[in-house]
Amino acid sequence: MADTNAESEIVKRMRADLTEATRQRDQIRMDTIRMALDGFTQEEVARSRAALTDLDRAVILDKQIKQRLESAEIFRNAGRAELAEKETRQAEILRAYMPARMTDDDIRALVATLIEKHGKEFKAVMPLASKETRGRADGKRVSEIVREMTA
Repeated sequence: MADTNAESEIVKRMRADLTEATRQRDQIRMDTIRMALDGFTQEEVARSRAALTDLDRAVILDKQIKQRLESAEIFRNAGRAELAEKETRQAEILRAYMPARMTDDDIRALVATLIEKHGKEFKAVMPLASKETRGRADGKRVSEIVREMTA
């Protein structure tokens, strides 16, 4: 899944959506997509220009979504509804580029398979489950399910 020469499908879609947002003069959408693309570039530079995989991009997007939602909550608590709404909208825009999320049932099936192979020890199963669900499921939820199934 590594992107050596070809541009990622996520990036292609984002660039096309950026062009469309520019035509529609949708400033929030333009800023959000540019910010995400910049996040990809910064990560590539941090890795000495090593190409990112779609999974790497999904992890970056997931992190940016969480940051937006946390900011929205802070703004809401501070009585700044307009800024909270903007952050929430940005999170929704970014969420559209994420791969399909794993359901609780999908996570449970994966964890059951890992328990079968590696035993019922939380410390043995959790790192493997975390690696397998990276970018496709919330880490807190994965941890809750692993704890529940290894207890």
